[in-house]
Amino acid sequence: MDFILSQLAGFGGAFTALASDPLTYLYLIVSVFLGITFGALPGLTATLAVTILTGFFGNKIPLDYSLIALLGAYVGAIYGGSYPSILLNIPGTAASAATAMDGYPLAKAGRGGEALGLTTTASFIGTVIGTFVLLIFVWALLLISKNIASPEKALLALFGILLSGTLMSEDLVIKGWIAGLIGLAMAMVGLDPLLSEPRYTFGWSYLMSGFQVVPVLMGAFAVPQIIEGLRHVEAGKMAELTGRILPNMASIRRYLPTIGRSGVIGTGVGALPGVGEDVAGWVSYGVGKAVSKEGDKFGRGSLEGLLCSETANNACIGGALIPLLVLGIPGSPPAAALMGAFKINNVIPGPTIDPEIILRVVAILIMASLTMFLMGLFTARIFIKILRIPQTVFLPVVMVLTTIGSFSVGGGINDLYLMLGVGAVAYFMNLMKYPIAPLVIGVILGGLFDETFRRSLFLSDGDLSVFISRPGAAILVTLNILLILSQLPIVKRAFSRLKGVTA
Repeated sequence: MDFILSQLAGFGGAFTALASDPLTYLYLIVSVFLGITFGALPGLTATLAVTILTGFFGNKIPLDYSLIALLGAYVGAIYGGSYPSILLNIPGTAASAATAMDGYPLAKAGRGGEALGLTTTASFIGTVIGTFVLLIFVWALLLISKNIASPEKALLALFGILLSGTLMSEDLVIKGWIAGLIGLAMAMVGLDPLLSEPRYTFGWSYLMSGFQVVPVLMGAFAVPQIIEGLRHVEAGKMAELTGRILPNMASIRRYLPTIGRSGVIGTGVGALPGVGEDVAGWVSYGVGKAVSKEGDKFGRGSLEGLLCSETANNACIGGALIPLLVLGIPGSPPAAALMGAFKINNVIPGPTIDPEIILRVVAILIMASLTMFLMGLFTARIFIKILRIPQTVFLPVVMVLTTIGSFSVGGGINDLYLMLGVGAVAYFMNLMKYPIAPLVIGVILGGLFDETFRRSLFLSDGDLSVFISRPGAAILVTLNILLILSQLPIVKRAFSRLKGVTA
């Protein structure tokens, strides 16, 4: 109990310091508005919002303001995807795909205002649940992680890359692993972190510092989305918005257990490296349908189904920040973009992170969720008008912003070449159903893996037993091996036969 009280006291101090600065509110309002706009416009995503703002604000303003801008956009974009899901039956982001299952039928039945009021409230509560779990559990995990040495760090980085590739592959898991290993290989370019010798630079001075994070983020996440959006312009008939956009408190009270369960599920799924808010929404929706007494109504305009998905996808934000802050492994694609911002600000997430930064992140999340809640209730009709903007108008504007953001980080034309080159590769990878997020996570975690893996070998005189002689390292080696073996066809067939026999 004393631990929880001390954490709340620390959070209160961070919250007061931010709340006393007038610029905090300016950054909050602008970033949350931009985030909701990106989430509401089909074809744009939370990852893209965080990526573009990283390019503009990443290392050009104080860290506090940068975090406010990025986390505000993150929270706003995950919520903003509910607008087109409910009114157009087109998920604004992948995170809101499950929301469309019940949101659109509700809007067609003349209950669009009620649906938006409930999603706004559920998104707020979900973010608060995820943030509270982040505040309490991140410290316990930090205490454990302080005993992690180089072998464990290397194996954790590898596990994060493999796990994200496993969970984010559409068809063959090996495609996710290949994408992650490509990112890992890209991270090896530049000066050797231990010997300061150039590697794979081919005499090009630009590569001496390795692939810059922001152009890689822009190219991987923004360029393919813009091209795909222009190739497939989606048009849907907007449902008429009727009723006031206010939270139905009777429904909130009735489904409070559902909201609590969905918040826990969303946070738990978010804590898995590289998974993301879309998985959290679907898992919560599936669990809700399975345990609900009204499960047969899911997909036909169920308020409970709506609350399941919207609470979970916002709770996932806090969950995704737990492995990012504790281990330096992003829990979702937007968190990977956020880690890029940490990196260019010379802040290294992980066991050595300044505890004050964690408290500020928690305070910013609460302030951003409150801003999102008020903005969603009182300015929702502005975002509904934004939905009417054709994709052929806003996507070229986004491309211009992406280009400016990528150029502004390093100020060189080579950053644009890198962005376009990575974008072209990512676009064709998308066509072949190779997930992009593991590639980006590989680029971000590759430096950690490279340095800690080789440092372990240096300290052990090249003896690989260092990766199994330590208990923590041995556990992580086992987890990596089990993860790979679990995806082998022969193992899957053996499990299928075993399940058939036991059934």
